[in-house]
Amino acid sequence: MADTLPGTLGPLLKAARARLAAAAVADPALDARLIVEHLSGTTRTQAIADPECTVDACAIAAIDAALRRRIAGEPVHRILGHREFYGLRLSLSPETLEPRPDTETLVEAVLPFVRATAERQGQCRILDLGTGTGAIALALLSAVPAAVATGVDISQGALATAMRNAGELGLADRFQVLKSDWFEKVFGRYHVIAANPPYIASIDIENLQDEVRDFDPRQALNGGVDGLSPYRIIAAEAAGFLEAEGRIAVEIGHTQRKDVTGIFSAAGYMPAGVLRDFGGNERVLIFELTKP
Repeated sequence: MADTLPGTLGPLLKAARARLAAAAVADPALDARLIVEHLSGTTRTQAIADPECTVDACAIAAIDAALRRRIAGEPVHRILGHREFYGLRLSLSPETLEPRPDTETLVEAVLPFVRATAERQGQCRILDLGTGTGAIALALLSAVPAAVATGVDISQGALATAMRNAGELGLADRFQVLKSDWFEKVFGRYHVIAANPPYIASIDIENLQDEVRDFDPRQALNGGVDGLSPYRIIAAEAAGFLEAEGRIAVEIGHTQRKDVTGIFSAAGYMPAGVLRDFGGNERVLIFELTKP
């Protein structure tokens, strides 16, 4: 019950951490701190400098409810309603994936090309397929003031979240959204086409971590029978929307490099780079059209 939580900050943090630890939550200290700080409006500095500062009853009740949700398996960032990505605070919604650190690898992979294109041509146009929160596009826009981006998603809810994030980050003047099933309603040409597509084989969805399987949107996870269906669509259709000497960058599952490379090679592309994520797994592939 909420009244079992202490009313001062230091003991409250300790009690929250103990409750999560007792429930075998993976990182109880971090999750407790995130929940308590967010819902009490306090900081780490306050917890150290003034551990006896009072936390009001409404905040304690909200913290109690959040702890119950976390113990029930809901990811902490879903509870908070936001997650940081590439230094940007992005709001989440039920229709969006949580942007995760591995996807920052994709941003790093194409950022030099985006910068060089913007410097050379005065602008770099980016198409972010399956934009979700807008994470990839907005990270690139935040780093390159001369870049513009279109975020494509089949989910209207995801597009609303992406536009909200763009507005909150002051990037809405360089970001637009388009509801489209992949390239169905896309028009124009882009210097960069980026995607973190669904790449989990349908049969493997039920074997995912509970936090992913039960809270991330299924359509953002399910890559078809073999997990490769979205790559086939992108490889088959992207050329009509790619500028000469443009680049395609896709996130992949850590065992998919050979298969995805084969799909793009068969469609007339050649590899232009592979990057590993923070765990050392092959995570991002870059392609360009084969020169005639």
